[in-house]
Amino acid sequence: MSLITAQNVHRGYTIGKKRIEVLRGIDLSIEAGEKIFLCGPSGAGKTTLMYTLAGLERPEQGTVTVEGTNLYGISKNKQAKLRNATMSYIFQNFNLMPELTALENVMIPALIGGRDAAAAAKTVLERVGLGHRLDHLPAELSGGEQQRVSIARALINKPKLVFADEPTGNLDSKNGDQIMQLLIELTTEDNTALVVVTHDTSLATLGDRTYTVVDGTIEQQVSL
Repeated sequence: MSLITAQNVHRGYTIGKKRIEVLRGIDLSIEAGEKIFLCGPSGAGKTTLMYTLAGLERPEQGTVTVEGTNLYGISKNKQAKLRNATMSYIFQNFNLMPELTALENVMIPALIGGRDAAAAAKTVLERVGLGHRLDHLPAELSGGEQQRVSIARALINKPKLVFADEPTGNLDSKNGDQIMQLLIELTTEDNTALVVVTHDTSLATLGDRTYTVVDGTIEQQVSL
């Protein structure tokens, strides 16, 4: 059984009298530990596809199944618990709470999940090389360090699947390469599946599979 499967997924929007079809019958399966990259031009639908897989945007048609459970066929409360237990997210803009330290930011998902947060947060921050920055606020950290904190936050609950939306988009090329290599290494160590949305096709060579998303369809699949 696949970790997550999308079948015939459609998603669109109506703006005034205009109808915009964003996803047009997407089929995609992801196995445990796989590294999947979604590439394509702006507006192609890759971020909408990721959000739909992640339980953040309900498809208008089709199903998303996570370990045999229809993600959009259960209550919002059960869906939130499934996401917290199975998935995590890394965003381009880091999305750290500015008033919380690095340690406190990383603790948040564990606290929501009812886990012992402080010890786990310290351990995972040490894994990303920030054991010496636990008590620093985001404003006291560089962009690369802030993204390392967000990676630590994403990994604290030991998810089976991590979604990363342009995780290197706000970093220079050197820091971006380091962050992507770190993300690949850590998720490989934990046998965690990874889905990355990126416009940088050179980064996509690090994955197991790369999909090019064009006009809401998966146009090309490249085996790397």
